[in-house]
Amino acid sequence: MKFERELLKGVAPVVVLEVLSRGRMYGYELSEAIRQRSGNLLNLGRGTLYPLLYNLEAKGLVVAEWEENESKRKRRYYSITSKGMDQLERQKHQWVHLQQAVSMIFELTPGIRPA
Repeated sequence: MKFERELLKGVAPVVVLEVLSRGRMYGYELSEAIRQRSGNLLNLGRGTLYPLLYNLEAKGLVVAEWEENESKRKRRYYSITSKGMDQLERQKHQWVHLQQAVSMIFELTPGIRPA
């Protein structure tokens, strides 16, 4: 399933922060982790992922470090910052409530009300 750009744009930052909260990763590794954890439903291509990472870095939510691997290939590893963790917790809370509200509107889960 291909999601509309605006829908993906809203969820992508919190998804990236959530995956990075489990450990640092380089871009391709992060993209694959998102794809796998979403059951192949979310696919952030290079044109979406890297501008998003640069934006999160500019906001101080992630940091990036260049590192050489065994084959002397340099990779840029991204890690979530403490500011990013705070942002992630706020956004996760908001997403849970938004999901509940939309589910009620779509009548997917009758009787569930956001706290």
